[in-house]
Amino acid sequence: MSHAGTQVEFSRDCEVVEIPAGHSMRIPRGTQAVVTQSLGGTFTVRLPNTGALVRVSREDADAIGLEPAAEEERGPSGEGDLEAQVWEALKTCYDPEIPVNIVDLGLVYDLRVQPVAGGGQMVGVKMTLTAQGCGMGTVIATDAQEKIQSLPGVSEARVDIVWDPPWNPQMITPEGRAKLGM
Repeated sequence: MSHAGTQVEFSRDCEVVEIPAGHSMRIPRGTQAVVTQSLGGTFTVRLPNTGALVRVSREDADAIGLEPAAEEERGPSGEGDLEAQVWEALKTCYDPEIPVNIVDLGLVYDLRVQPVAGGGQMVGVKMTLTAQGCGMGTVIATDAQEKIQSLPGVSEARVDIVWDPPWNPQMITPEGRAKLGM
């Protein structure tokens, strides 16, 4: 179930991330907002008084009286090899301004799974962003890293943002193009 268009009110003070700057800010209790996107377990909301967009984490969804829908926070099924599970996890990561996951946007350039001495696996990901000036880069990369790190068997996860080759819209998958109406 999509929450887009839902009017909400913050029931408590809440730390959010301003989009696209990537800065943390505190929204006071009682602030009205409208959900513009709810994907990957997080919510993008517009603050009508300023027009600003902010990202509300899954941990703070209760502050706006919502819960991530199962299909919005779909995680790896636990089936298949670890690399397949990592790809599934990355498909639950979204740019808060674009309703397409980072895999289908063509932002993930490299994924490597390597055994670690003493057990477990190290997962390394190289990804880019749609624009170099995007302040949300560290937020998106951290979201990806946390989702990878939560997978069974992963002892270490590293997500690096790279700029070569530069991203362009031709990198969007056919699934992503369909979601964007391209």
